[in-house]
Amino acid sequence: MMTNFKRILTFAINDFSRNKGISIAAIFVLTITIMIVTGLYFFQGTVSYLTSQIQNKIDITAYFVDGTQEKDILDVKAEILKMSPNIKNIEYVSKDQALTSFNEKHKNDAVLSKALEEVGNNPFLPSLNITTSGDPSQYAQISNILQTSDFSKLIDKVDFSQKKDTIEKVYSITSNINTFGIILEAILIIVAILVVFNTIKLAIENSKEEISTMKVVGASNWFIRGPFVIQGIIYGVIAFLICFIISAISAYFLSYRIGVMLPGFNTFGYFLANWWIFALIQLGFGIGVGAISAVIVVKKYLEV
Repeated sequence: MMTNFKRILTFAINDFSRNKGISIAAIFVLTITIMIVTGLYFFQGTVSYLTSQIQNKIDITAYFVDGTQEKDILDVKAEILKMSPNIKNIEYVSKDQALTSFNEKHKNDAVLSKALEEVGNNPFLPSLNITTSGDPSQYAQISNILQTSDFSKLIDKVDFSQKKDTIEKVYSITSNINTFGIILEAILIIVAILVVFNTIKLAIENSKEEISTMKVVGASNWFIRGPFVIQGIIYGVIAFLICFIISAISAYFLSYRIGVMLPGFNTFGYFLANWWIFALIQLGFGIGVGAISAVIVVKKYLEV
């Protein structure tokens, strides 16, 4: 068995070297295909970051009756966290914090500053700012809990009704972006696989007489198929190495430009954090498409 494997490997390497032009073309097409798949993964990461940033800007605020003790507010916070596991963040804002934040935000607005001085005391209420994963139904559920539970007597108001339309629109937009991304990825991957398949088909068709000869002399199907499958794997491995290097370089040089458009998102940092996923996707896709395409194409000639 080891002897047969060595022969198959030798045939594969010899055929790869003999048909350098076709081999280079197959590697080139496979490289482009893997880069498309890699680009789609980068795109998905960018969309996920953008979606999370948008959703993190959306929250509802529960305002407590003036004079409510901090301990009671923190007890409400703990209860909400127990009852609503989809909550991403709850921030307690005291009266003093609300006043400080307002003054900082409107420090250049003389009209508001004068109006606040005329009020004389702190008009703000203590509150809880609540952020979920973005689903409008989750915000509605939390709003209902706050206004119907045992601690509703502590609540002055919940601003969900004022923010409901905005939350629903944001959720709809982010959902549509994700759906569009998935459809685009599926279409491009299918097209890319078809292009690679046809390129490898052309490479193997160049050896169809050799396949017929091997079949006539009694070689087994796997012995005939083996060299072409190994060639497909070689195409995939070489394309992977090229793509991985290009991906790292591209992520590094694009990090500044993308960071300008999406503050906080660093493409090179994203690549480093997920390098093993990129490696698995590129290597798995390259070897998988190369080897499977070879198996399918050779099968056609074995059945003749």
